[in-house]
Amino acid sequence: MASSLSGARIRQTFLDFFAARGHQILPSASLVPEDPTVLLTIAGMLPFKPIFLGQREAEFPRATTSQKCIRTNDIENVGRTARHHTFFEMLGNFSFGDYFKEQAIAYAWELSTEVFALPPERVVVSVFEEDDEAFAIWRDRIGVPVTRIKRMGADDNFWASGPTGPCGPCSELYYDFHPERGEDNIDLEDDTRFIEFYNLVFMQYNRDAEGTLTPLQNKNIDTGMGLERMAQILQKVPNNYETDLIFPIIKTAADLAGIDYFKVDEKTKISLKVIGDHVRSVVHMIADGITASNTGRGYVLRRLIRRVVRHGQSIGIEGAFIAKVAETAIALSEAAYPNVRGRDNAIKAELEREESQFLKTLGRGEKLLDEILASASKGKTPVVSGLDAFTLYDTYGFPLELTQEIAAERGFEVDAKGFEAEMEQQRDRARAAHETIDLTVQGALDRLAERIHATEFRGYIEPSTSAQVVALLVDGHSVEEAGAGTAVQIALDRTPFYAESGGQVGDRGYLSGADVVVRVGDVKKESGIYIHYGQVERGTLRLGDAITAQIDRACRRRAQANHTATHLLQAALKKLVDESIGQAGSLVAFDRLRFDYNFNRGLTAAELQQIEDQINTWIAEAHDAQIAEMPIAEARAKGAVAMFGEKYGDRVRVIDVPGVSMELCGGTHVSNTAEIGLFKIVSETGIASGVRRIEAVAGPAVLEYLNVRDAVVRELGDRFKAKPEELTERVTNLQTELKNTQKQLEALQSELALVKSTQLLDGAETVGDFKIVVAELEGVDPGSLQAAAERLLQKLGEGAVVLGSSPEAQKVSLVAAFSSAANKKGLQAGKFIGSIAKICGGGGGGRPNLAQAGGRDPSKLPEALAEARQQLVSGLS
Repeated sequence: MASSLSGARIRQTFLDFFAARGHQILPSASLVPEDPTVLLTIAGMLPFKPIFLGQREAEFPRATTSQKCIRTNDIENVGRTARHHTFFEMLGNFSFGDYFKEQAIAYAWELSTEVFALPPERVVVSVFEEDDEAFAIWRDRIGVPVTRIKRMGADDNFWASGPTGPCGPCSELYYDFHPERGEDNIDLEDDTRFIEFYNLVFMQYNRDAEGTLTPLQNKNIDTGMGLERMAQILQKVPNNYETDLIFPIIKTAADLAGIDYFKVDEKTKISLKVIGDHVRSVVHMIADGITASNTGRGYVLRRLIRRVVRHGQSIGIEGAFIAKVAETAIALSEAAYPNVRGRDNAIKAELEREESQFLKTLGRGEKLLDEILASASKGKTPVVSGLDAFTLYDTYGFPLELTQEIAAERGFEVDAKGFEAEMEQQRDRARAAHETIDLTVQGALDRLAERIHATEFRGYIEPSTSAQVVALLVDGHSVEEAGAGTAVQIALDRTPFYAESGGQVGDRGYLSGADVVVRVGDVKKESGIYIHYGQVERGTLRLGDAITAQIDRACRRRAQANHTATHLLQAALKKLVDESIGQAGSLVAFDRLRFDYNFNRGLTAAELQQIEDQINTWIAEAHDAQIAEMPIAEARAKGAVAMFGEKYGDRVRVIDVPGVSMELCGGTHVSNTAEIGLFKIVSETGIASGVRRIEAVAGPAVLEYLNVRDAVVRELGDRFKAKPEELTERVTNLQTELKNTQKQLEALQSELALVKSTQLLDGAETVGDFKIVVAELEGVDPGSLQAAAERLLQKLGEGAVVLGSSPEAQKVSLVAAFSSAANKKGLQAGKFIGSIAKICGGGGGGRPNLAQAGGRDPSKLPEALAEARQQLVSGLS
């Protein structure tokens, strides 16, 4: 096989090799992992971690994948070394209790030396220092000379999932770029000579809390071959960046900068490599639904985008450019990862939005950083303080890492600990300003969770059930009983009440016993315990009471209609607007629904009408809603939609409206779409960068919504003496009349101001070679005031005019007009009027010859004008 395989061909060859040997080819998992302990997918084995940990059964005994990964722990090395990346693809083959060490080694050698045709004499292998079995297989079965088998310690060649759990030794394959240096004292740490391209993990032990290793009953294989590294080897280029996986992106950036990658200095090459690497990362992150923010994976995305912007500017690219570079990355990825092309509009929109926002503050932030560095250079140690770094972050959006990077380029350090201290103070202020958790109740629940069982939820199958009070709280404290009028929190052993989750509000209803009634207004779930928030309306409720728990069926029906309508809304958005649209949050209440989704523009009135019509059509078609529990793998295979970022167990509940919608959901739903009745969109707005919100009503709430609007229309009709269909024309005519009247009023005010200003000429004061006018014109609007000042100055010749007015309560208008000769005396209208306006509790500014300002205290206007006159006399004398 030729040694110049493309990256795409290497990927497919690897997958085909293992597919031919009984491995199931599985698609790459999302960069957003199911594992809640990990921010991003950082390794090819991560999607299989539950299997390796014994938490989930494997669907196939053997599997192979090309897994996209993101790592940013060594981001400072990106572009500076031959093979560090934030985004990379890990080719892997996995065995779940099937073949083990000998077969894995044989596969790796066959693939490397026969399929990819690497010369055997150029491959060096490492094994764990205590793994005699692997050493023997390489030596005796494969025939690798012992001089090219290196024993290494646990830090390099022993894999573990954590302090406890499955673990085992590794064996790694290295490619030797310089075999002519001989085999004596081989140093695999020498990355100028060797590159590790394939890692085999032999998962054969379980480690307990004492560190004891026990052989696993089912031994597993986990391997990883770096696609970029293998491309470097086979394409015979000096680094990963010059392979066909990345270099086209670099060339696009270089073309935009008007430079040649092979003819620039090393610093410029590093910037181009950073752009090539980071653009791959951000394209795949956005394709997997991540949006930029200041927390979590959204912060990683924002940080990478901003590094791209800065490195682009540093090599001479002017203006916005990321979307153009991203198109190359999308084109390179679309064959292997179709979701990238499917989300190309969303990807480019997110990049353009983030780039635009950062460009607005980048210049000012860099200017401030220059000043900070200049000041720091005067000190004994070149250190940027934590407060300065935090100011750059908080005000200008500079991530700490960006400040550190720029500072390091100029020989400075940043006080990272001081920065974190400032961040913690901000968090404390935020917590103090927004207490949202009832800590006393939460603390009591945490204690209760240690001694009571999780609540059995019966609400899917019955609206009422007999139950026992297993916990009773008043003001966060456990009590034995509570009388009429007392607000209580109650835990039952079983309940029909739905607890707030998945966007759906908790049920309402009643708890009743022989001599007690409790009205329940909300239900929440904590640690599997359903807490019923209510008030004792009659009698005394006691711990241990047997009661009947009954939901408010009317409220439940409303919630069901709104929840199923939310699923139909998502289906309609995907069908009519963009298949890539994904849910970003929701609210399902009794009187309304709210659906947040990721999209880069607002919907048109026509699109909203189409969506509304489609949903009402589905409702009228009376589709049955089929609800079933199944393994999550089966649900995904069927195409069920999961809420982005939501964590699911091995078994999930699927709500299927055949041919319309299929989603994973734990909420309550109608059994047939006809039960919804009607659906009406109320509004569509933007709520955050790249996030839109639709608010709507369904079921009985539609009639209530229409009744309110009908009453408004009736009242307007009575006031305007017009039929409903005539109201729009009548209001338009009134608006036109009002605008015309306003224009006439403004013209009259302007004429009046000019007449009054002309009268001021007689009182003009001479100061040296200048004439000045400082006066108040009562009731004149700002526009007329400016026109009057300009006309006065024309008639005065060389001089200055300052006029003030208070056109309405709590409002002051000021204007200054200075001649060019007055400017030459050092008087600037913008600065001058801004300082005068402060006396009236305001501010303003403008050009040197003409400026306006405002204030909020009309009582200070005489004082402000007196100060203006004094300053003019002093400045022009």
